Amino acid sequence: MGARIMVVEDEEALTELLRYNLEGDGYDVETVMRGDDADTRLKEHIPDLIVLDWMLPGLSGIELCRRLRTRPETKQLPIIMLTARGEESERVRGLASGADDYIVKPFSVPELLARVKGLLRRASPERLATVLAYGDIELDRDKRRVARSGRPIDLGPTEYRLLEFFLEHPGRVFSREQLLDSVWGRDIYIDERTVDVHIGRLRKLLNLGREQDPIRTVRGAGYALDDRFAKAEQT
Repeated sequence: MGARIMVVEDEEALTELLRYNLEGDGYDVETVMRGDDADTRLKEHIPDLIVLDWMLPGLSGIELCRRLRTRPETKQLPIIMLTARGEESERVRGLASGADDYIVKPFSVPELLARVKGLLRRASPERLATVLAYGDIELDRDKRRVARSGRPIDLGPTEYRLLEFFLEHPGRVFSREQLLDSVWGRDIYIDERTVDVHIGRLRKLLNLGREQDPIRTVRGAGYALDDRFAKAEQT
């Protein structure tokens, strides 16, 4: 599962160029053309990184960046600012608003891709890791293999994606809606009860005998990879 990137850009040709190249590098890309629409979307769903244009209709990139930095859930969200402004004072202003990086148009697409990868590596190393491990569970992305205490576990495609997503965000609680959005995709309609079915299958495959269940059900909220699970395995 590639990192999720939101591109907020009102130039359609540039948006499509960025989408094409980012998806070619394995990222899951969402595009938004207005700053106010992006602000609304970001209150519902937080990507792993934003490529944000300075000048946007509805709400400027600078103002959107400032708003994101005031919210606890997006305070650490990696942001790359795109702009036609090249003066040093403007670069300083962009970075001062909270952007992590700054690229002046026109720019080299390979350079942008390199900066995206570098920023993700620093901010979310688990999204680029080949092997994800938590407690006695290990998932190898290259080999698409899962094991628990060295025991191979044969997961179906959906259960694999669910486990991979949980391993990327250990301890964090996700609602059924958030899991549907992140694991199944935004463009697919599936009943929320489907999540319960696949969580049940994942649990059955992961847990044998008296092994501790690594998935925590949070009543009225959703599911999480239990942060107490890893601690118990260390004791």
